[in-house]
Formats: sequence, structure tokens, C-alpha cells
Amino acid sequence: MNTLSKNRLFQRNEFWLLCLLIVLSLTVGAVNGAFWSANNLFSLFKSTIVTGIFALGVFLVIVSGGIDISFPAFAVFSFYITVKFLLSIKYTGTILLPFLMSMTFGACLGLVNALLLSSFQLAPLIVTLGTGSAVTGFLRAFVGTATLSNLPQPLIDFSRWNIYKKTLADGSIVSFSGAFLILLVLAILIHVMMKRTTLGRGIYAIGGDEVAAKRVGFNVKRLRLFVYSFTGALAGIAGIIHCSLIRLANPRDLEGAEMEVIAAVVLGGASLTGGKGSVAGTLLGVALIVLIKGSLILVGVPSDWQKVVIGLVLITATGLTAWRSRRSDEGGRA
Repeated sequence: MNTLSKNRLFQRNEFWLLCLLIVLSLTVGAVNGAFWSANNLFSLFKSTIVTGIFALGVFLVIVSGGIDISFPAFAVFSFYITVKFLLSIKYTGTILLPFLMSMTFGACLGLVNALLLSSFQLAPLIVTLGTGSAVTGFLRAFVGTATLSNLPQPLIDFSRWNIYKKTLADGSIVSFSGAFLILLVLAILIHVMMKRTTLGRGIYAIGGDEVAAKRVGFNVKRLRLFVYSFTGALAGIAGIIHCSLIRLANPRDLEGAEMEVIAAVVLGGASLTGGKGSVAGTLLGVALIVLIKGSLILVGVPSDWQKVVIGLVLITATGLTAWRSRRSDEGGRA
């Protein structure tokens, strides 16, 4: 590897995130050997699934120059309506229908965000705060607040889908959820879309400089319609997976999830001003957030303090991103 390649490697956010993940893992493993148990490691991977799918959607929104804090509400609405309907018709078919229904509900709600942004030129933060609150209120006022524990059989079967499962000598069972493959497939598809297609280049372009993007022929309105609708669809997918894995449809679930997801995306190198970020960095950011939360549990830190740590991580990541942007701009002018 030549000097130029080494310098580029050391300047990449993904490289330093990977180093931090390794150092943190070794440190926690040294403090508590249970960290390296198969059960804990598989649990950490399982924890990345829903957060990771959410993060992929938020990554697209942030790269396009927007922000979205409505996705947890959209996810809850999508999976709760889906489960309630399937229970009413006593559905016993395949897992495909629950996924399609939840994804469609999410996409339609995301489309509402996009239409409001395009039609009224409102701030994304205000729009997504409003739609998220409205959807949550509608769900609890008109659909129901009861927790549904008797899920349709296809969702229960999906929760039992494992890539690896083994019964240990002490009788305990370790398993690696197959839903992790869905996260990987989505990540690969979005990476290819962002790096290899005109659509992806357009999303980067409107986030970097919307006026310049219009001048070179990108349709900003259509791109935003796609970004927010697709993010809503991902929220629907994440929601139905979350519901299946915990075997519960709780209309009060996922509250506050937006903070750690946005923290993961920003930590992964996405700039809140838009135009910068990568799928690899996003997934590494998710892994770091999940690892931090899991590590705090292992060392006995109370759950309230976990939120403090995540908040500090978000502030630090945002500050580092802004600092790197200034350094890059100064280097360009020099």
C-alpha cells in the first residue's frame, strides 16, 4: 500500500470507527469475559437488525439534506395496524403479506412527509415532528392502545427463523436470527443504489447543493418523494420485524428510538448539512451504538445513564462531523 492510499485510509471515518469498535470490544471483554460468549455476541447482532434498518432510511434522508424523526411512529403504526387486521381475518398464510402490508403503510406515511415538504416548503424537522405526533395520536385514539400478544402464526414462525441454533451442555440455547440477512440485503441494495445509479447520485447532489442539482437536471421534488417514501417503507419493514422478534404488538413501543438511530448515522460520517455519508459508515455507527448499550449493561450501568451516554455520543459525533467539514473546506481553499 503506497503512502497516498495509507493517508486516504487514515482519513476515512469508517477506518476509525472500526478501530474504536475493536478497542471497545477488547476493553469490555477484558472487564467481563461474558462479552465473548456466543449468546451475548448473537444478541448484539440481533440488536442491530431493527436499528440498522431504521438507520439506512435515516441515512438516505440526511444525505439528501433533510431530517426525519417520524420513523418510529410510522413503524409502530404500520406493524400495529397490520397485526390487528391479520388477527381480524385469522390470517395463517406466509410472512409475505405482513411484510408487504407494513411496508406499504410505512411508504404511504413517508409519502405524506414528502408531499408536505414539497408543497409547502416547510422545515423537515417540523414536518416529521408533526406527522409523527399526529400518527401516534391517531393510532392511540382511534385504533387502540391494547398490547397484542397473540400474534398471527406467520409472525411467530418468522421469529423462530435462525441461521444458526445450538443447545449447549447446560441446556441453554444460542441462536443467530435469520432476520439479520434482511438487514444485509437491504444494506447491499442501498449501497449499490447510492454508488452506482443516477438515483443515488441525485440524492447526494440535492443534499450537497440543491440549486446546482437543479441546474444539472435532477428533479428535486421526485427525489424527495422517493427518499421519504422509501424511508417510510423501511420503517414499516423494521416495525414488523421488531414486532415479530419480541412477539408483541405494543402501540407504545419504540418511543425515543430516533435519538440513537440519528446518533448512529451521524457517528457513521453522515453530515447533517447533507451530501455526505456511506452505508458502511452507517452500519458501523449502528454497531458502535449497540455495542455501547450492550457494554453498559454488562458492566452494570443503569438504563437511565445509557441515555446520557447516547446523548453525549450524538453531541460528540455532530461536533466531530462539523470539525471535519471545516478542516476539509480550509484544505480546499488552501
